Amino acid sequence: MNTRLFKKKNPLRISEYLTTHAVRKLQIGSGLNILEGWLNSDLNPSADAVSVDATKTFPFVEGSFDYVYSEHMIEHIDYKTGVQMLAECYRVLGPGGKVRIATPDLAFLIELYRKSKTALQKAYINWATDWFIENAPAYEDTFVINNFMRAWGHTFIYDEKVLRYAMARVGFMDTCRCELRQSSDPELRGLEHERRLPKGFLRLETLVLEGTKPVYDANGKARRRGKAS
Repeated sequence: MNTRLFKKKNPLRISEYLTTHAVRKLQIGSGLNILEGWLNSDLNPSADAVSVDATKTFPFVEGSFDYVYSEHMIEHIDYKTGVQMLAECYRVLGPGGKVRIATPDLAFLIELYRKSKTALQKAYINWATDWFIENAPAYEDTFVINNFMRAWGHTFIYDEKVLRYAMARVGFMDTCRCELRQSSDPELRGLEHERRLPKGFLRLETLVLEGTKPVYDANGKARRRGKAS
């Protein structure tokens, strides 16, 4: 993949997307999950995406998008840089725009360590051990948890309270937790790439939060869902 060539083509492809879509939607860290109707972006993009480094200033002007989405990407950068990424998501959204962040949940790993396990948790431990933990002496939660914290370039695993704090810190309001592939907003439904893992495993792993960039009235007061805060 010629990343330099993709970067040269970025401005034209971005401009074309923004001028041809009434509802503008940006995916950060698309990987192979190319979403129709979205401007898909990745550090090492496929032919159907543009090149965006999530650790740096996004190549978009303020207020360019109505929605920003990112699935299982923010855990690959450290917490400070993750907050910077969320701040960029906030910047490129217009007033009332929404962000949806899907990321591994620290609570999932804590639950995996409990003595009493569901059938799905047991199946997950067996699968993760067989596929990713060479020379493990047994199917044990400890090996799976240690591997998950370090493998695939994972740098920081969020829980709900810390991700909520990070989103609020950059300005998002009305943060809510959502089920995988579900949302009160039709534009944010069915996004997570659930089929990339065996049935039930992505749902087991994942925390999903949505937040909204506030709309301010003439007095500079933020409004929540169309009402004065």
